[in-house]
Amino acid sequence: MASTEKIDLFKQHKDQYVAAKKPVLVTMDEATYLTITGRGAPGGPEFTDRIGALYGVAFTVKMTRKFAGRQDFAIGKLETQWWLDGDSHDFGRVPRERWNWRLMIRTPPGVAPRELEDAARKLLAKGKAPAAEQVKLESLTEGPCVQMLHVGPYAEEGRTIEAMRTFAESQGLTLHGRHHEIYLSDPRRVPPEKLKTILRLPVRKQEFRREVD
Repeated sequence: MASTEKIDLFKQHKDQYVAAKKPVLVTMDEATYLTITGRGAPGGPEFTDRIGALYGVAFTVKMTRKFAGRQDFAIGKLETQWWLDGDSHDFGRVPRERWNWRLMIRTPPGVAPRELEDAARKLLAKGKAPAAEQVKLESLTEGPCVQMLHVGPYAEEGRTIEAMRTFAESQGLTLHGRHHEIYLSDPRRVPPEKLKTILRLPVRKQEFRREVD
């Protein structure tokens, strides 16, 4: 018999979703996500369509489980990984149309690929979420990360990232990997200056090279 207690991963992993106004170190072990990838400007048509598909599948899986008497779970916060082609990390110098992204919703490990396939079929049969078939399950292990709460417009994240970089260097660490955001506010309902976003950047030990004459 399924547990009657709803799983809330955001609450279960409070130590991994610290929303501190100063940089902190967190360790992200393996986590399972519903994901969908794309390329283009945030807020553009493809980006918006993919968000709809991701949430459509997440809610369909959740409600199907709930009505069947199986383990229910809370839909997690929307998260996104961002990256550029090649080794560049300077988003400010690259047109937004060339940004790559992976939209993610953290999901209990018990969710199976078959449930996603069934959810996509239901949505498509109703003429909804045409990109639903692109949603998949992925595991992600980011390891040590620097994390910090950014308050304000997304376009002003640079100051927060710089504070995170400075903190990492003071700990003998360097940033690497993909830029990760967790959205605590809905931009449709919250003014830009009050938006709250957790920024997460993976880190590793700095490599010190000894110069040889």
